[in-house]
Amino acid sequence: MLKSSKKSIYKHLIIKNKRYYFYKITWADITGDSGHADLHTASGFMPSIMVTHAYLLNKDNKNIRTFASYEVDSELFSDRNVFPKGCIIKMEKIKI
Repeated sequence: MLKSSKKSIYKHLIIKNKRYYFYKITWADITGDSGHADLHTASGFMPSIMVTHAYLLNKDNKNIRTFASYEVDSELFSDRNVFPKGCIIKMEKIKI
């Protein structure tokens, strides 16, 4: 009996039989300032909320690794980032 292959509803690519899904990652980044500020101004200082669109390379208990560029049919990745899990606000798998 032939196994029916289900089509994924999520954007992905396959390299060497491994599927990589595309995500929208919302994360908090450090914001810095070396100028003088009064208590009111300093208390309102907040991290930047950033958005990254990338393929998920892998993740472990502490980190999320992504890439945005790759060589076709080869496990060669560029435009890579590593995010500490504590900085991640939300990860959304992108639908096709």
